[in-house]
Amino acid sequence: MAEEHQNANTIDDLDPVSEGVSPGMEEDSQIEKLQQALVAKADDVKNLNDKYLRLAAEFDNYKRLTQRDQRDQIRFGNEQLLKELLPVVDNLERAIKASRNGGGSDVLIQGVDLTLKQLTGALTRFHVIPVETAGQPFDPAKHQAVTSVASEKIPERHVVDEFQRGYLLHDRILRPSMVSVSTGRDNGTPGADDTNSSSSQHQEQT
Repeated sequence: MAEEHQNANTIDDLDPVSEGVSPGMEEDSQIEKLQQALVAKADDVKNLNDKYLRLAAEFDNYKRLTQRDQRDQIRFGNEQLLKELLPVVDNLERAIKASRNGGGSDVLIQGVDLTLKQLTGALTRFHVIPVETAGQPFDPAKHQAVTSVASEKIPERHVVDEFQRGYLLHDRILRPSMVSVSTGRDNGTPGADDTNSSSSQHQEQT
């Protein structure tokens, strides 16, 4: 009976060892998983780095193209305007040539007048518009007052005459108009002629 009990204990003691997993095998499995995860992360990093390099190259190309376009815009930004002005130069040359060939002053005046209309049309297509002046209220943002004059017809602080035309570019002043501004009626203030006349009458009486 003692031997059977001892054998049973021996067999029972062997069962857990045969059914369990050794610590070495478990550690090897964890290392293998970590190595696989490290390889996967390394592939992700490589893919991201390749993507970054492609984007950096594309951005560099875009920056170079943008800088080239900016340089071209600075150099050739007025190309269309200049093309519009070349026919104006042609017509001026024709008018001068016709006048020199005996066409007379009338031909020259007519040619210059037509050329001016063509030039004005070209400026209008580029949104360069003359500033309205005569009879308009004086606007310091658009008008530059050169002198002030009394006027029976033009109200006070209104434009009487234009000495140099001003222009707008879209809604921005390109050049103000040089004008004279009305001070209103003279209110009976004697002018130079009246003063001279009174002086002459006084001399005759003496």
